[in-house]
Amino acid sequence: MSIDLVAAEAFMATHARVLDRRRFELLMNPSSDPAAVLAALDGYRNPDGGYGWGLEADLRSPESQPGAALHAFEVFEEIAPATAPQAAALCDWLDSVALPDGGVPFALPLTITAGTAPWWQGADPKASALQITSVTAAAAWRVAAHDPAVAAHPWLERATRYCLAEIEAIDRAPHAYVLAFAIRFLDAVHDIRPEAAGLLRRLAEHLPSDGRLHVEGGTEEEALHPLDFAPAPGRPARELFDAGLVSADLDRLAAQQQEDGGWTVDYAKISPAGAMDWRGYITVRAVEILRGNGRL
Repeated sequence: MSIDLVAAEAFMATHARVLDRRRFELLMNPSSDPAAVLAALDGYRNPDGGYGWGLEADLRSPESQPGAALHAFEVFEEIAPATAPQAAALCDWLDSVALPDGGVPFALPLTITAGTAPWWQGADPKASALQITSVTAAAAWRVAAHDPAVAAHPWLERATRYCLAEIEAIDRAPHAYVLAFAIRFLDAVHDIRPEAAGLLRRLAEHLPSDGRLHVEGGTEEEALHPLDFAPAPGRPARELFDAGLVSADLDRLAAQQQEDGGWTVDYAKISPAGAMDWRGYITVRAVEILRGNGRL
């Protein structure tokens, strides 16, 4: 299955926000200056060191939010081997909003609810959420692989202890996104936390044999697939899936390129701007995964 990168580039130029255009530029030309990507990311940054302003496309409120922190860490990972002081500052902010158990809330109180999904609006700011803490900490650990300031930050250790304890306590099939993000977290800490391997094996018991897991509460078509759990080859999470399932999922991902050159998402569309922002984001993600798995 061939990918039309020229069409993908045209889609990004036509429809994507500046941040994702800069991320796509860096992906296509790794020798380009990461400063341009960081400058675009800074447009979503607040004086407290956190990120908001719709960096998480379905959370349009301007104040700093844990969900936006995930996407900022993704950028800090992509600029490797370069580092940015904003990454450690983001850890400072996360440390300031973390609850006593080390987790962060799914979302903090919103100053603006317009254009924001109901699951963000209904979050309890006084309760830690494994879903958002695990996926954010996983991204931070991937940044920590090349950024010593993030690796040594006390917030990351607090969040790691929280996630390991919460995953250890799972005694029934968790929600699809909790399962996916917990697996990504355990994959990220596999080489530094000896308990991660056993916890990965336990979570694997909740994976369907065909690798497709419907998202309860989502759209009729919304589901997670092997690449949502284990996007990178050569990692422990990839061993949870048969090689044939992964190959078929790469075919599925490649086939999802639309006529306009971009990819789309199967989850609920909350606002026109958010829906288009997701398309730019997921197009970068799709090309990144396909390239990382030798399909480009």
